Amino acid sequence: MKLSKLPLLAKVVIGILLGVLFSIFLPEWCVRIFVTLSGIFSNFLGFIIPLLIVGLVAPGIAELGKGAGKLLGITSVIAYGSTVFAGFLSYYSCVWTYPSIIDRTPEAMAKFEGLTSSSIAPYFSIDMPPVMSVMTALILAFVLGLGLSKVQGGVFRGVLNELKEVIELVIRKVIIPILPFYIFCIFLKIGAEGSVVAVLGLFLKVILVIFVIHVLLLLIQFSVAGAIAGKNPFKALLTMLPAYMTALGTQSSAATIPVTLAQAKKNGVTDEVAEFSIPLCATIHLAGSTLKIVACAFAISYMLGMPTNVGLYAGFIMMLGITMVAAPGVPGGAIMAALGVLTSILGFDENMIGLMIALYIAMDSFGTACNVTGDGAIAMVVNKIYKKR
Repeated sequence: MKLSKLPLLAKVVIGILLGVLFSIFLPEWCVRIFVTLSGIFSNFLGFIIPLLIVGLVAPGIAELGKGAGKLLGITSVIAYGSTVFAGFLSYYSCVWTYPSIIDRTPEAMAKFEGLTSSSIAPYFSIDMPPVMSVMTALILAFVLGLGLSKVQGGVFRGVLNELKEVIELVIRKVIIPILPFYIFCIFLKIGAEGSVVAVLGLFLKVILVIFVIHVLLLLIQFSVAGAIAGKNPFKALLTMLPAYMTALGTQSSAATIPVTLAQAKKNGVTDEVAEFSIPLCATIHLAGSTLKIVACAFAISYMLGMPTNVGLYAGFIMMLGITMVAAPGVPGGAIMAALGVLTSILGFDENMIGLMIALYIAMDSFGTACNVTGDGAIAMVVNKIYKKR
């Protein structure tokens, strides 16, 4: 199989392994070359994040104002509530489990100092100042999106949709292909500074916690949906397993829609509700992705001694639930949409963002599978509401 045909997860794993391996024998002058290249790409990410927010979030919010009236609003509220619940479930699970499984002694935390203060400096850097701050971009995107959801705005809506296409093209053709090399550079630097064992150990523990929380989230979602719809929750969850397994392979909610649709109908959801709610939820319901982002962000913040209080993370989770609406339908798209709130609310720097991307993509298939399976639970609830109306 050609390297270009490999899934993103495989490329990221190869990047991590090669970065660790090369850090053993490459001299520092050579490592600095890769640190320089990763710094340039990191500056490009900083430049593109505000444009990414405006180009994705504004059209995403505007689209919610079109279509099925009250049923659209009901489905959107349920999807957002499910996403936010997943974020808080992840947060409190991390609060409960991380102190028991993550070594946070001064010696262990010292190994992470390279994430915020590097001993290997780049040869040079290229400044790429963003056209606006991240918070300005978020506010602008909300104003434009909410405004366009209420007015016709034909020409301007077209401009924003074309901007969205450009941003998605940049993500698909530039950022995603370069990510494995960027992660290789990050782990090369971490390995050269002697922190790679601690970082990989953290990765394995966080991945295990995320998988357990995913299972718990699906059980809760289908228990609630089953109670509302009068269905056996375990039988309904088992019915959705083909969609779960398909998403593991495709890493795309959109590509899994035909399977999710068929399995939702087998759970008793009417054709009109299934054909409305499943494609919509594939776009706006990213509970599994939100769960992963919160767990990964908490782990990195926890190890670096950064604030992890509920007040900070409550705002982060509420904002993250909105930005997930804008996540492009490509592998790793959710973490791209989340970069703005990670930097603006949690204060993540370029090295922390690189670790977030690597850690997130390591579980990307499972997050997508959790998303689409949960769509089946939402469809059951919406179907019950539709019947009553």
